[in-house]
Amino acid sequence: MKLTILGCHSATPRTNTNPTSQVLEIKNHMFLIDCGEGTQVELRRNKIKFSRIKHVFVSHLHGDHYYGLIGLVSTFTLLTRETPLHIYGPKGLKEVITLQLKLSDSWTNYPLVFHELTSKESELIYEDDKVEVHTIPLDHRIYTNGFLFKEKENERKLDINAVLNANISVAYYRKLKQGADVENEDGVLIKNETVTTSPIPSKSYAFCSDTVYNETIIPLIKKTTALYHEATFLEKNKDLCKRTKHCTAKQAAIIAKKANVANLILGHFSTRYNGYDDFESEAKQEFDNVFLAKDGKVFEF
Repeated sequence: MKLTILGCHSATPRTNTNPTSQVLEIKNHMFLIDCGEGTQVELRRNKIKFSRIKHVFVSHLHGDHYYGLIGLVSTFTLLTRETPLHIYGPKGLKEVITLQLKLSDSWTNYPLVFHELTSKESELIYEDDKVEVHTIPLDHRIYTNGFLFKEKENERKLDINAVLNANISVAYYRKLKQGADVENEDGVLIKNETVTTSPIPSKSYAFCSDTVYNETIIPLIKKTTALYHEATFLEKNKDLCKRTKHCTAKQAAIIAKKANVANLILGHFSTRYNGYDDFESEAKQEFDNVFLAKDGKVFEF
């Protein structure tokens, strides 16, 4: 599981900071999460192939999280894309993007598929045989979702020597990997655990930006491999959280601790701060495995 931060700052872009956007590589998927201004430039800078992006997840309709989307959609057209692009985001996103395409007479030459979200409860919005994606309802000034990306349980591993010694037909190897007991060539039932080993633990990633401190998300993100949680402010500016519906680094760490996640990545930093070391030190008062997002930084889990 690989996460590339394209942008991790709030509000407006600056010469050395970009608004929210990131790419998650998981089980051969490349998911684009949020699409602030400058996303396609950062995709190129980080040598990420545009053609591998087939799913875009947009948390909410504040500009620093989706103003780069129409540019990316248009660039895909110029690159003669044919593969469908699926976009998951709040109701209204389709209207915004299609109006821009209509007024500029720039319809895409590839299928553009919108999955508009309205539910305030967590829901499954994408699934295949390897990955599930669920929404994480957040508490912000407008309708907002985070996203939970989960690998499905991996297959068990064959102990090939044990399998051969048990005289099991190759036709049953698939069932063994799926955890089933099978009969060998002699009609004897072979217990799965005697010829296989436990699978590699499945991984998960939770993206939570933007939100006020909100403990209702804890059951949804319990024991995730990595949690990206907004940390717009430091505790010294905590009074701004209520009005803007954002979090401090300390509050993000408390959520991580209560959810018993393995790793916490802080992001969505306010551009009022010149440095970010204080975010890490503040969060580490509550939680040990804290990392700071940075434009261009790659995390592997």
